[in-house]
Amino acid sequence: MILPDFGPFIYFYDKDRFHRKPGMPALHRHFSLQRNNTFGVEGHAALYASPASPGELAALLQEYPPERFPLLVIGEGSNILFRSDFNGLVVRPACMGIEPVRTRGNQVWVTVGAGENWDSYVATATGRGWYGLENLSLIPGSVGAAPVQNIGAYGVEVSDHFAWLDAYDTEKRVQVRMDHQDCRFGYRSSIFKSGSGSRYIILSVTFCLHTRPVLNLGYGNVKQEFIAGGGQTPDDLRKVIISIRQRKLPDPAIYGNAGSFFKNPVTEESILEDLRSAYPDVPFYPDQTGRVKIPAAWLIEKAGWKGKRIGRVGTWPGQPLVVVNYGSASGQEILDFTEQIRKDVFHQFGIDLEREVRVV
Repeated sequence: MILPDFGPFIYFYDKDRFHRKPGMPALHRHFSLQRNNTFGVEGHAALYASPASPGELAALLQEYPPERFPLLVIGEGSNILFRSDFNGLVVRPACMGIEPVRTRGNQVWVTVGAGENWDSYVATATGRGWYGLENLSLIPGSVGAAPVQNIGAYGVEVSDHFAWLDAYDTEKRVQVRMDHQDCRFGYRSSIFKSGSGSRYIILSVTFCLHTRPVLNLGYGNVKQEFIAGGGQTPDDLRKVIISIRQRKLPDPAIYGNAGSFFKNPVTEESILEDLRSAYPDVPFYPDQTGRVKIPAAWLIEKAGWKGKRIGRVGTWPGQPLVVVNYGSASGQEILDFTEQIRKDVFHQFGIDLEREVRVV
């Protein structure tokens, strides 16, 4: 790696770490990112820091402003694929805390630090009687990354329970509060995935949850499994969701992966009708926009990619939407594999799969 010209350092440093200056987070040089992405691919950051407070983040970016040093913000790396080293500053916000800040009737507003683990937060919320997120159990990643992707599963999206978030504006160098409209949520998208939204670094997220059980059982076989297991409570629903995910998806600690690699394509009904003439069994779901959503997993399987493996990369046998690093594959190997999937699906169905995973 060729390190950028960072100017005269104000730190005394050893081989891989700069010592902390008062008010600043510790800085690491040539920092390995292999444990900071669930694909487990190797890559290094020229500089890496994990600020634990808004003040530390502001001080860090005062010394290393994005207009001079390339900036990449990550969470737990569960939705990212590194193709190579990052020749700039990687920041992983580590603001912590889970705190109820308002109650009204049967609702409670809970503010959560961006650095909190998402599933740990869902477990805490369910355990404390704050309901609504049970269907999002066991999704890997941090709380700060959840609104970026507008994560969703089994009929629930983060935006359904989002109230507001606090972020640091790297252009104006101030802390800002953003509501639902500001975030421009869409299917697995938000303003933070666009060019203009990359200026914001999320510090905390506030959710509006219920204090009385509200069970969402309308997706797939969730209701069937919930009833079969004698389920009655939100905690029972959380256990059902965890069981389903564990059966379908590989553990990233064993097989490197980032969950669903592609989005489910949303198409016009005319395209669906063309597909149904050749494939009467094609599954689909109505979309809020009046169009239809076709499962990407079905398209990938029909294109012959379910359980297929090339070298150190393959699709998971139980869920072809998940791409797996079976060994020490590079980010480029994984990307090449997925591009071949996209090519074959487009050739067979005329549908272009869009990546859900961010490629760096």
